[in-house]
Amino acid sequence: MSDLTSVSINFKTRQDTCELHGEFESKNYFRDHWSKCPECQKIESDKDAEKRAEKQRKEDAYRWMRSLGHAGIPERFHDRTLDKFIATSAKQEFALKFAKEYAQSFDDVLKSGRCAIFCGQPGTGKTHLSVGIGLDVMRNRRSVLFTTVARMMRRVKDTFKKDSEESESEVVDLFASPSLLIVDEIGVQFGSEFERNMMFDILNDRYENRMPTLLLSNLTPSEVKTFLGERVFDRLREDGGKIIPFDWESHRGK
Repeated sequence: MSDLTSVSINFKTRQDTCELHGEFESKNYFRDHWSKCPECQKIESDKDAEKRAEKQRKEDAYRWMRSLGHAGIPERFHDRTLDKFIATSAKQEFALKFAKEYAQSFDDVLKSGRCAIFCGQPGTGKTHLSVGIGLDVMRNRRSVLFTTVARMMRRVKDTFKKDSEESESEVVDLFASPSLLIVDEIGVQFGSEFERNMMFDILNDRYENRMPTLLLSNLTPSEVKTFLGERVFDRLREDGGKIIPFDWESHRGK
């Protein structure tokens, strides 16, 4: 076996000047090819790495949303964008303004984990505005999941079957992982102790990881607090979390 010997290459060098970073030593790699400013090369390399990381994040988010089937948003609401919500009163203007600001500043929302609760009678636009927020968030390649309490509980309970392909912890992780979780129909059925505990596990996981959640309910704020429990309710209101009242007449049938 022949010995491996190290070869030392001595490059020609010269002093060169960068308009941004001043003088530097340039090396001659090949014929008239000389090395560029090392500071500029580092900046370009960092930018390329950032672009690759951003591209990977967007691809991961896109695959995640595809696997959920358009983020679980029902077909009826696929076109419920924020610009299609018609506000005809000061209260509706307030709700629409909140939704737009929440969507537009979602990077900041993610940093704090700021949540919101939409409370009001059916047909007042809670789903429209929450889905509108979700669609805006998805356009920026963030993961969104829309669901109801009943669907969440049914999916958890399905893990109890012998032939289940999911574990309870995997389902909890599914609901705890999206950038934005939207949960509709809070309090439609009587909140059993099991449902309260499961909601606490999911929402507490999101709370600890600063993952924002939007909750929609036909109940009053005090009734939502009773349904969720004081621990969950108080945590939802931390970091600027708000309750947005939808206390106007139903739009349905008009």
